Amino acid sequence: MSATSYPAPTRPAMARRWRRAADLPAVALATLVLCVALLPLAGCRKAAPVADAPAASDKEKAAPDAQGVALTPAEIQAAGIVTTPAPAAKHAPESAGYAVIVTRETIAQAVADLTTATAVERQSHAALERGQQLAGTPGAMPVESQDAAVRQATVDHAARVLTQRRVSATFGRNAPWRDNYASPVLAALASGESRLARVTFPLGALGAANPTTLRLTHLDEAAGSKSIESNSVWSAPADASIPGKSFFALLHGSDAGEGERLLAHAPVGAPEAGVVVPFAAAVISAGKYWCYVEAKPGLFVRTEIDTSMAMDTGYFVKEGIAPGAQIVTSSAGELLARESNPGGAAD
Repeated sequence: MSATSYPAPTRPAMARRWRRAADLPAVALATLVLCVALLPLAGCRKAAPVADAPAASDKEKAAPDAQGVALTPAEIQAAGIVTTPAPAAKHAPESAGYAVIVTRETIAQAVADLTTATAVERQSHAALERGQQLAGTPGAMPVESQDAAVRQATVDHAARVLTQRRVSATFGRNAPWRDNYASPVLAALASGESRLARVTFPLGALGAANPTTLRLTHLDEAAGSKSIESNSVWSAPADASIPGKSFFALLHGSDAGEGERLLAHAPVGAPEAGVVVPFAAAVISAGKYWCYVEAKPGLFVRTEIDTSMAMDTGYFVKEGIAPGAQIVTSSAGELLARESNPGGAAD
């Protein structure tokens, strides 16, 4: 296929082109000619090689694309950071109520009334039996005396029954001593060796179930204080001042004082699996509670924790921390200071 030929420009056409070029300023014309000449060279030039990125520091290598505080072993030792494995635990959701320790005077008075009524009934019953045994003998009691003995025995029996019912109405029908008012349990309460707590939960706090165990804590309880456990719980008369359910709880070896008010905790669901975060591990930032977990050697990541379920040794946390995770239990505040001020190390 032959190349297409174009007619050569005539002299008048060439003259017109040169006249238009001549009309341009001299500097613009020179610039145009230079650009046209450099176009081939610009297409052939190679791009300058990109300089290699600087090598990452040891801390950057320890924490690629991760948030937290990365420290060298020397920095960890200097800051006094100590970690503890998070122990696995189970904890049931709890509902809170209020408790008050029944004064010993109330219990001692009830025991004294029972003892007196029982002794009086025994005496009158014995006198009636002696008179009945002498009936028909020369020493028989007059009829009037026998009738008086019967009446007295009946009155004393009614007084003893009334006293028992009064105690039952005061301390509940299902008390541990309901079948034995000479029970050592009641005697221990009267002497102060044991404590009796009256607990009230607001209406709807427990649902339909009644607790079989209770956990009580002091109102001013410090972190790490041991709670008071009770496995002897029974229904109590309703509290007229607070709508809800009331119970009595028997406390052995408690340091609670007479008349002291306590917080009561009752399980209201199935136990859940989680871990215990020690109290010493918790730090506060932005109005929330956190702890630091060593995600890998030298990298400490701040993790939010729920402090609504406190146990004797720490907070029960059911999400976010796996059993065995290394939790910072000493100098957690140092890590928070470093994270809050990355530009300068805390003293």
